[in-house]
Amino acid sequence: MFTKSYRDKFICSAIALLLFLTPSLAFAAGTVPVETTAWWVWVLGLFVFTFLLGIVAVIAGVGGGVLYVPIVSSFFPFHIDFVRGTGLFVALAGALSAGSPLLRKGLANLKLALSMSLIGSMSSIAGALVGLALPENVIQLSLGLTILGITAIMFFSKNSAYPQIGQPDALSKALQIYGIYYDEHLKKDVDWQIHRTPVGLVLFTVIGFMAGMFGLGAGWANVPVFNLVLGAPLRVSVATSVFVLSVNDTAAAWVYLHKGAVLPLIAVPSVAGMMLGTKIGAKLLTKVHTNVVRRVVITLLGAAGLRALLKGFGI
Repeated sequence: MFTKSYRDKFICSAIALLLFLTPSLAFAAGTVPVETTAWWVWVLGLFVFTFLLGIVAVIAGVGGGVLYVPIVSSFFPFHIDFVRGTGLFVALAGALSAGSPLLRKGLANLKLALSMSLIGSMSSIAGALVGLALPENVIQLSLGLTILGITAIMFFSKNSAYPQIGQPDALSKALQIYGIYYDEHLKKDVDWQIHRTPVGLVLFTVIGFMAGMFGLGAGWANVPVFNLVLGAPLRVSVATSVFVLSVNDTAAAWVYLHKGAVLPLIAVPSVAGMMLGTKIGAKLLTKVHTNVVRRVVITLLGAAGLRALLKGFGI
Protein backbone atom coordinates (compact mmCIF):
# COMPACT_ATOMS: atom_id res chain seq x y z
CA MET A 1 0.00 0.00 0.00
CA PHE A 2 1.20 3.49 -0.89
CA THR A 3 1.30 6.09 1.87
CA LYS A 4 -0.36 9.43 1.25
CA SER A 5 3.01 11.11 0.60
CA TYR A 6 3.91 8.52 -2.03
CA ARG A 7 0.54 8.93 -3.74
CA ASP A 8 0.97 12.71 -3.84
CA LYS A 9 4.48 12.32 -5.25
CA PHE A 10 3.13 9.98 -7.94
CA ILE A 11 0.46 12.51 -8.97
CA CYS A 12 2.95 15.37 -9.00
CA SER A 13 5.34 13.32 -11.13
CA ALA A 14 2.58 12.52 -13.66
CA ILE A 15 1.61 16.19 -13.88
CA ALA A 16 5.23 17.28 -14.28
CA LEU A 17 5.74 14.78 -17.09
CA LEU A 18 2.60 16.00 -18.83
CA LEU A 19 3.83 19.58 -18.60
CA PHE A 20 7.18 18.51 -20.00
CA LEU A 21 5.57 16.59 -22.85
CA THR A 22 3.45 19.50 -24.07
CA PRO A 23 6.28 21.89 -25.03
CA SER A 24 8.20 18.96 -26.48
CA LEU A 25 5.33 18.22 -28.84
CA ALA A 26 5.13 21.88 -29.76
CA PHE A 27 8.80 21.86 -30.70
CA ALA A 28 8.45 18.67 -32.73
CA ALA A 29 5.40 19.88 -34.62
CA GLY A 30 6.76 23.36 -35.22
CA THR A 31 10.40 22.74 -36.15
CA VAL A 32 10.64 19.21 -37.56
CA PRO A 33 9.11 18.54 -41.01
CA VAL A 34 6.22 16.13 -40.70
CA GLU A 35 7.35 14.05 -43.67
CA THR A 36 10.72 13.28 -42.02
CA THR A 37 9.14 12.03 -38.80
CA ALA A 38 8.33 8.32 -38.59
CA TRP A 39 4.62 7.60 -38.19
CA TRP A 40 5.16 5.52 -35.05
CA VAL A 41 6.63 8.57 -33.25
CA TRP A 42 3.26 10.34 -33.44
CA VAL A 43 1.43 7.16 -32.39
CA LEU A 44 3.71 6.67 -29.38
CA GLY A 45 3.41 10.35 -28.47
CA LEU A 46 -0.38 10.13 -28.55
CA PHE A 47 -0.38 7.04 -26.34
CA VAL A 48 1.91 8.54 -23.68
CA PHE A 49 0.09 11.87 -23.73
CA THR A 50 -3.39 10.37 -23.34
CA PHE A 51 -2.22 7.96 -20.62
CA LEU A 52 -1.09 10.89 -18.45
CA LEU A 53 -4.11 12.90 -19.51
CA GLY A 54 -6.41 10.14 -18.28
CA ILE A 55 -4.90 10.27 -14.78
CA VAL A 56 -5.17 14.04 -14.53
CA ALA A 57 -8.61 14.35 -16.15
CA VAL A 58 -10.45 12.02 -13.75
CA ILE A 59 -8.93 13.61 -10.63
CA ALA A 60 -9.62 17.14 -11.86
CA GLY A 61 -13.10 16.18 -13.07
CA VAL A 62 -12.77 17.81 -16.50
CA GLY A 63 -12.99 14.82 -18.85
CA GLY A 64 -10.31 14.06 -21.43
CA GLY A 65 -11.66 15.77 -24.53
CA VAL A 66 -11.40 19.31 -23.21
CA LEU A 67 -7.60 18.94 -22.94
CA TYR A 68 -7.11 16.48 -25.80
CA VAL A 69 -8.65 18.51 -28.64
CA PRO A 70 -6.89 21.88 -28.17
CA ILE A 71 -3.49 20.39 -27.33
CA VAL A 72 -3.41 17.71 -30.04
CA SER A 73 -4.83 20.03 -32.72
CA SER A 74 -2.17 22.60 -31.84
CA PHE A 75 0.91 20.42 -31.45
CA PHE A 76 0.29 17.35 -33.65
CA PRO A 77 0.13 17.44 -37.48
CA PHE A 78 -3.48 16.22 -37.75
CA HIS A 79 -6.52 17.90 -39.30
CA ILE A 80 -8.83 19.31 -36.66
CA ASP A 81 -11.83 17.27 -37.89
CA PHE A 82 -9.96 14.02 -37.12
CA VAL A 83 -8.86 15.42 -33.76
CA ARG A 84 -12.40 16.43 -32.80
CA GLY A 85 -13.78 13.04 -33.81
CA THR A 86 -11.11 11.26 -31.79
CA GLY A 87 -11.63 13.68 -28.90
CA LEU A 88 -15.16 12.39 -28.45
CA PHE A 89 -13.97 8.78 -28.44
CA VAL A 90 -11.20 9.70 -25.99
CA ALA A 91 -13.70 11.28 -23.61
CA LEU A 92 -16.05 8.34 -24.11
CA ALA A 93 -13.31 5.78 -23.45
CA GLY A 94 -12.25 7.58 -20.29
CA ALA A 95 -15.83 7.71 -19.05
CA LEU A 96 -16.49 4.02 -19.71
CA SER A 97 -13.17 3.03 -18.13
CA ALA A 98 -13.65 5.05 -14.95
CA GLY A 99 -17.39 4.53 -14.61
CA SER A 100 -17.42 1.05 -13.10
CA PRO A 101 -15.10 1.79 -10.12
CA LEU A 102 -16.98 5.01 -9.34
CA LEU A 103 -20.34 3.25 -9.44
CA ARG A 104 -19.12 0.48 -7.10
CA LYS A 105 -17.97 3.12 -4.61
CA GLY A 106 -21.43 4.70 -4.63
CA LEU A 107 -20.13 8.06 -5.85
CA ALA A 108 -21.92 8.13 -9.22
CA ASN A 109 -25.71 8.44 -9.32
CA LEU A 110 -27.48 6.98 -12.35
CA LYS A 111 -30.77 8.86 -11.87
CA LEU A 112 -28.96 12.19 -11.79
CA ALA A 113 -26.82 11.26 -14.80
CA LEU A 114 -29.61 9.96 -17.01
CA SER A 115 -31.96 12.88 -16.35
CA MET A 116 -29.33 15.39 -17.55
CA SER A 117 -27.77 13.32 -20.32
CA LEU A 118 -31.09 12.74 -22.11
CA ILE A 119 -31.39 16.38 -23.18
CA GLY A 120 -27.63 16.76 -23.57
CA SER A 121 -27.29 13.85 -26.00
CA MET A 122 -29.87 15.33 -28.38
CA SER A 123 -28.19 18.73 -28.45
CA SER A 124 -24.74 17.13 -28.90
CA ILE A 125 -25.90 15.59 -32.21
CA ALA A 126 -26.93 19.05 -33.45
CA GLY A 127 -23.60 20.47 -32.32
CA ALA A 128 -21.64 17.79 -34.19
CA LEU A 129 -23.51 18.48 -37.44
CA VAL A 130 -22.86 22.22 -37.14
CA GLY A 131 -19.19 21.73 -36.29
CA LEU A 132 -18.46 19.54 -39.32
CA ALA A 133 -20.11 22.08 -41.64
CA LEU A 134 -17.86 25.00 -40.60
CA PRO A 135 -14.44 25.88 -42.18
CA GLU A 136 -11.26 24.89 -40.31
CA ASN A 137 -10.15 28.45 -39.45
CA VAL A 138 -13.58 29.26 -38.02
CA ILE A 139 -13.45 26.12 -35.88
CA GLN A 140 -9.95 26.99 -34.63
CA LEU A 141 -11.01 30.52 -33.71
CA SER A 142 -14.19 29.30 -32.03
CA LEU A 143 -12.28 26.55 -30.24
CA GLY A 144 -9.67 29.00 -28.97
CA LEU A 145 -12.31 31.39 -27.64
CA THR A 146 -14.26 28.53 -26.06
CA ILE A 147 -11.19 27.05 -24.35
CA LEU A 148 -10.15 30.45 -22.99
CA GLY A 149 -13.70 30.94 -21.72
CA ILE A 150 -13.60 27.53 -20.04
CA THR A 151 -10.28 28.48 -18.46
CA ALA A 152 -11.79 31.65 -17.01
CA ILE A 153 -14.83 29.76 -15.67
CA MET A 154 -12.64 27.15 -13.99
CA PHE A 155 -10.32 29.81 -12.58
CA PHE A 156 -13.04 31.91 -10.97
CA SER A 157 -15.41 29.13 -9.89
CA LYS A 158 -15.03 27.93 -6.32
CA ASN A 159 -16.37 24.42 -5.93
CA SER A 160 -18.03 23.48 -2.65
CA ALA A 161 -17.21 20.00 -1.44
CA TYR A 162 -20.48 19.65 0.50
CA PRO A 163 -23.10 22.21 -0.67
CA GLN A 164 -25.90 23.01 1.73
CA ILE A 165 -29.34 23.32 0.11
CA GLY A 166 -32.67 24.04 1.72
CA GLN A 167 -35.35 21.97 0.04
CA PRO A 168 -35.20 19.89 -3.17
CA ASP A 169 -37.36 21.18 -6.02
CA ALA A 170 -40.51 19.41 -7.21
CA LEU A 171 -38.90 17.96 -10.33
CA SER A 172 -36.00 16.35 -8.46
CA LYS A 173 -38.52 14.89 -5.99
CA ALA A 174 -40.59 13.46 -8.85
CA LEU A 175 -37.47 11.91 -10.42
CA GLN A 176 -36.30 10.70 -6.97
CA ILE A 177 -32.83 12.19 -7.42
CA TYR A 178 -31.01 11.87 -4.11
CA GLY A 179 -28.42 9.57 -2.62
CA ILE A 180 -25.91 8.63 0.04
CA TYR A 181 -22.22 7.76 -0.19
CA TYR A 182 -19.36 7.03 2.18
CA ASP A 183 -16.80 9.85 2.38
CA GLU A 184 -13.28 8.56 3.09
CA HIS A 185 -12.11 11.95 4.36
CA LEU A 186 -15.02 12.51 6.76
CA LYS A 187 -15.16 8.79 7.64
CA LYS A 188 -18.96 8.81 7.52
CA ASP A 189 -21.94 8.53 5.19
CA VAL A 190 -23.03 11.73 3.44
CA ASP A 191 -26.68 12.30 2.42
CA TRP A 192 -27.31 14.61 -0.52
CA GLN A 193 -30.12 15.96 -2.71
CA ILE A 194 -30.39 18.59 -5.46
CA HIS A 195 -32.43 21.68 -6.35
CA ARG A 196 -32.88 23.97 -9.41
CA THR A 197 -33.33 20.93 -11.68
CA PRO A 198 -35.06 22.85 -14.56
CA VAL A 199 -32.12 25.29 -14.72
CA GLY A 200 -29.75 22.34 -14.89
CA LEU A 201 -31.65 20.86 -17.84
CA VAL A 202 -31.32 24.12 -19.79
CA LEU A 203 -27.60 24.35 -19.06
CA PHE A 204 -27.02 20.75 -20.12
CA THR A 205 -28.67 21.52 -23.47
CA VAL A 206 -26.05 24.20 -24.11
CA ILE A 207 -23.23 22.01 -22.80
CA GLY A 208 -24.22 19.12 -25.07
CA PHE A 209 -24.24 21.35 -28.16
CA MET A 210 -20.76 22.70 -27.43
CA ALA A 211 -19.42 19.23 -26.65
CA GLY A 212 -20.61 17.90 -30.01
CA MET A 213 -19.44 20.92 -31.97
CA PHE A 214 -15.86 20.92 -30.68
CA GLY A 215 -15.45 17.27 -29.66
CA LEU A 216 -14.49 18.37 -26.16
CA GLY A 217 -16.52 16.08 -24.00
CA ALA A 218 -18.16 18.12 -21.26
CA GLY A 219 -16.60 17.30 -17.89
CA TRP A 220 -15.37 20.89 -17.60
CA ALA A 221 -18.99 22.10 -17.49
CA ASN A 222 -20.81 19.08 -16.05
CA VAL A 223 -19.03 19.27 -12.71
CA PRO A 224 -19.68 23.00 -12.00
CA VAL A 225 -23.36 22.63 -12.96
CA PHE A 226 -23.85 19.55 -10.79
CA ASN A 227 -21.95 21.13 -7.90
CA LEU A 228 -22.68 24.87 -7.99
CA VAL A 229 -26.13 24.95 -9.64
CA LEU A 230 -27.80 21.70 -8.60
CA GLY A 231 -26.05 21.41 -5.22
CA ALA A 232 -24.60 17.89 -5.46
CA PRO A 233 -21.40 17.19 -3.44
CA LEU A 234 -18.18 17.68 -5.37
CA ARG A 235 -17.19 14.02 -5.44
CA VAL A 236 -20.68 12.99 -6.57
CA SER A 237 -20.53 15.70 -9.25
CA VAL A 238 -17.20 14.47 -10.59
CA ALA A 239 -18.27 10.82 -10.59
CA THR A 240 -21.71 11.42 -12.13
CA SER A 241 -20.17 13.61 -14.81
CA VAL A 242 -18.39 10.49 -16.06
CA PHE A 243 -21.70 8.81 -16.87
CA VAL A 244 -23.11 11.91 -18.53
CA LEU A 245 -20.03 11.97 -20.77
CA SER A 246 -20.59 8.35 -21.78
CA VAL A 247 -24.11 9.12 -23.05
CA ASN A 248 -23.59 12.54 -24.65
CA ASP A 249 -20.33 11.66 -26.36
CA THR A 250 -21.74 8.44 -27.81
CA ALA A 251 -24.48 10.40 -29.57
CA ALA A 252 -22.08 12.96 -31.07
CA ALA A 253 -19.36 10.39 -31.87
CA TRP A 254 -21.67 8.51 -34.24
CA VAL A 255 -22.02 11.68 -36.33
CA TYR A 256 -18.25 12.02 -36.72
CA LEU A 257 -17.92 8.31 -37.43
CA HIS A 258 -20.63 8.43 -40.11
CA LYS A 259 -18.97 11.43 -41.77
CA GLY A 260 -15.57 9.65 -41.92
CA ALA A 261 -13.92 11.99 -39.39
CA VAL A 262 -12.46 9.20 -37.21
CA LEU A 263 -8.98 7.96 -38.26
CA PRO A 264 -7.88 4.68 -36.58
CA LEU A 265 -4.19 5.69 -36.57
CA ILE A 266 -5.13 8.58 -34.30
CA ALA A 267 -8.04 7.05 -32.41
CA VAL A 268 -6.56 3.68 -31.36
CA PRO A 269 -3.47 4.89 -29.42
CA SER A 270 -5.45 7.78 -27.95
CA VAL A 271 -8.28 5.58 -26.66
CA ALA A 272 -5.87 2.93 -25.34
CA GLY A 273 -3.82 5.49 -23.42
CA MET A 274 -6.91 7.19 -22.01
CA MET A 275 -8.47 3.95 -20.76
CA LEU A 276 -5.30 2.93 -18.93
CA GLY A 277 -4.84 6.37 -17.41
CA THR A 278 -8.41 6.75 -16.18
CA LYS A 279 -8.25 3.40 -14.39
CA ILE A 280 -5.48 4.83 -12.24
CA GLY A 281 -7.20 8.21 -11.91
CA ALA A 282 -10.46 6.62 -10.70
CA LYS A 283 -8.60 4.75 -7.94
CA LEU A 284 -6.89 7.94 -6.80
CA LEU A 285 -10.00 10.15 -6.95
CA THR A 286 -11.08 9.62 -3.33
CA LYS A 287 -7.53 9.81 -1.95
CA VAL A 288 -6.06 12.91 -3.61
CA HIS A 289 -7.05 16.55 -3.19
CA THR A 290 -7.99 18.07 -6.54
CA ASN A 291 -6.84 21.68 -6.02
CA VAL A 292 -3.27 21.27 -7.32
CA VAL A 293 -4.40 19.20 -10.27
CA ARG A 294 -7.06 21.75 -11.20
CA ARG A 295 -4.46 24.54 -11.24
CA VAL A 296 -2.32 22.52 -13.64
CA VAL A 297 -5.35 21.84 -15.85
CA ILE A 298 -6.23 25.54 -15.93
CA THR A 299 -2.67 26.39 -16.99
CA LEU A 300 -2.71 23.78 -19.77
CA LEU A 301 -6.11 24.94 -20.99
CA GLY A 302 -4.99 28.57 -21.12
CA ALA A 303 -1.91 27.71 -23.19
CA ALA A 304 -3.84 25.40 -25.53
CA GLY A 305 -6.66 27.91 -26.02
CA LEU A 306 -4.22 30.67 -26.92
CA ARG A 307 -2.43 28.36 -29.35
CA ALA A 308 -5.72 27.41 -31.06
CA LEU A 309 -6.69 31.08 -31.32
CA LEU A 310 -3.38 31.93 -32.98
CA LYS A 311 -3.78 29.05 -35.43
CA GLY A 312 -7.23 30.34 -36.33
CA PHE A 313 -5.63 33.68 -37.27
CA GLY A 314 -2.99 31.83 -39.31
CA ILE A 315 -0.13 32.65 -36.92
